[in-house]
Amino acid sequence: MKKIILLLLLMSTKLIYAQENLNFGRQKEIISPQTNSDGSFTFRLKAPNAKKVEIQGDFLVAKGNAPAIESMKLGADSIWTFTSSVLPSELYSYSFIVDGLKIRDPNNVYLIRDVSSVVNVFLAGNGKADLYMVKDVPHGTVAKRWYESAGLKTSRRLSVYTPPGYESLKGNYPVLYLLHGVGGDEEAWMQLGRASQILDNLIAAGKAKPMIVVMTNGHTSNTAAPGESSKGLYKPIMMTPDVFNGDMETYFKEIIDFTEKNYRTGKTQNDRAIAGLSMGGFHSLWISANYPKTFGYVGLFSPAILAPASANSPIYKDLDVKLQAQKKNGYKLYWVAIGKTDFLYKNVTDFRKKLDGMGFEYQYKESEGGHTWSNWRDYLSAFTTMLFK
Repeated sequence: MKKIILLLLLMSTKLIYAQENLNFGRQKEIISPQTNSDGSFTFRLKAPNAKKVEIQGDFLVAKGNAPAIESMKLGADSIWTFTSSVLPSELYSYSFIVDGLKIRDPNNVYLIRDVSSVVNVFLAGNGKADLYMVKDVPHGTVAKRWYESAGLKTSRRLSVYTPPGYESLKGNYPVLYLLHGVGGDEEAWMQLGRASQILDNLIAAGKAKPMIVVMTNGHTSNTAAPGESSKGLYKPIMMTPDVFNGDMETYFKEIIDFTEKNYRTGKTQNDRAIAGLSMGGFHSLWISANYPKTFGYVGLFSPAILAPASANSPIYKDLDVKLQAQKKNGYKLYWVAIGKTDFLYKNVTDFRKKLDGMGFEYQYKESEGGHTWSNWRDYLSAFTTMLFK
């Protein structure tokens, strides 16, 4: 009997240590954020020793150029609360600031990393954000794949979405190469862009063709997302040394070759699309211009246009000549989109004048807002419905 009691004590001790982060004290559960019936959201934080608690979020109204911050009110049980206005449908992010220290919401497990910042997120439904939700529809598969880059002399990682039914059905699929912005990596479009949810829902609704989506790591000095490579644990930065050195564009064909060798893909120009946001839009512009017979569909989302004068790679030379070759060769769709308050708006306006001057056909979308994931999710949702028709 003593042995049984001792064994039970040992088991319970191991259980406690194995689950040391769980709440065995049965304290009152705090719901944050709480969705209210009128479409507002209430945020809560228990901070009994705090003198001041604030909330910072992209759903708040900014005052000038300062970050949008609002004060929270102290209520019963040392719980600070804030209730938002009624919010339009969107994916939102936020953090708390406790006596000047920015922290995450300990009651919200939904987190997203953007470069080196980690924020809580929540979805306001009944609108466009329904497209970003996981629904009861057939789901695609997302794989983390490594490919060998002979040009960069290293193994590098990709995120690859294959559509519902890819494993069980036969036949080839078209491919969208989807590129991230500066500071991002091969996980950015999956996490911040909700790419797999958008594709699942559009395909299920018959609004997009089933397609493979290859999401690359555009910073060639990194082989994979932070913590996912032999580089170890490091703090990611926005402007890595490889930005504007031309390596991404020069060796992009290795990614196409890997995809077409390892997946059932079409292999013609009209089976391939390339698109990206910001730096990824820059990459898409220059990759498609340097390989004018490769892509039938090109999407530039809030794109940077020209490399700085210090960039000396031949990949960035003679843009007009390369665009003329791309025009002559032909394509199905060249699509440009940007927000009215985006800091790259003038660059895109000048680029459009260049395209107009040479009779280079394109479609243009101008939206509200600036250089934001809210816009880029919208652009992906629109662009993918026009592909491979």
